[in-house]
Amino acid sequence: MDQIIALAGQNLLSPVILFFVLGLLAALARSDLSFPEAVAKGMSLYLLFAIGFKGGAGVADHGADLSLGLAILAGVGLSFVLPFAAFALLRILARGVSVTDAAAVAGHYGSISIVTFVAATSLLSASGIAFEGYMVAVAAAMEAPAIISALWLATRGAGGGRMDGDLWREILLNGSIVLLLGAFAIGWITGERGMTEIAPFIEAPFKGVLCLFLLDMGIVAGRGLRSARGVVTPGVLLFGLLMPLVGAGFGLGTGLALGLSVGGVAVLMTLSASASYIAVPAAMRVALPRANPALYLTLALGITFPFNLTLGVPLYMSLAEILVGG
Repeated sequence: MDQIIALAGQNLLSPVILFFVLGLLAALARSDLSFPEAVAKGMSLYLLFAIGFKGGAGVADHGADLSLGLAILAGVGLSFVLPFAAFALLRILARGVSVTDAAAVAGHYGSISIVTFVAATSLLSASGIAFEGYMVAVAAAMEAPAIISALWLATRGAGGGRMDGDLWREILLNGSIVLLLGAFAIGWITGERGMTEIAPFIEAPFKGVLCLFLLDMGIVAGRGLRSARGVVTPGVLLFGLLMPLVGAGFGLGTGLALGLSVGGVAVLMTLSASASYIAVPAAMRVALPRANPALYLTLALGITFPFNLTLGVPLYMSLAEILVGG
């Protein structure tokens, strides 16, 4: 338990999280701290590019085999499906949330949190529990599909009709999707050679840009909270605590069907239970600018993230050990 508490404290007190808190407090205090819109969009595009390329390079490093293919296919499927469950649950628990906001939130809960993934794998390693090395590729593959599902939900809700060819083209050719998937494909094609060539650009600066991005997100979220008090209603709060458990259930069933190890099942449960606060906020900032960042960032970063670090990950590990190792 002491190790779990220490791990939770280490992540919650990381520069990335603290810069988000700084932006949030600055906005709530009505500071004039702000980023030009072009700079904010540039940071979003950089993060999407770096995440996609590193994920593709990771797949190239592992090599293609059946287990990898099935696991990635399952991860993509989970990322597509989970937003629909999240959308339905949020609309039931918080009926006042708009279709656009519910779709944006749903996209966050279909994608994954890299920090939560790192925390879970660190805890597994410290506990001597092995997991499949290609799970990092599965994590990368789960970043983007949820964004497509979220945009589908948003456009269908706005249009109220069927998804025709023009709408599908608009979704699939959305700039954030094209960049994330395109960078993933290029990273996969070029592999280690490509990673070596551009590593100085996407490795060393990544955390610094991420800190600035979340500082900006904190500012945006704080301003949203100021102008929309009461956004975190009891129903919204309940969603932030229940949806990780729903996602973990999907991950558990999928991991068992794939025949993953105890560690692999625990990792897939964690991925399915987590909520993105890097890739999807960057995409939503571009794709659904009318969605309220105060809602989706508070849910993903303020409620679900600490829940997973303190209670969720140990629970997922215990269930995996009972059902797979037992």
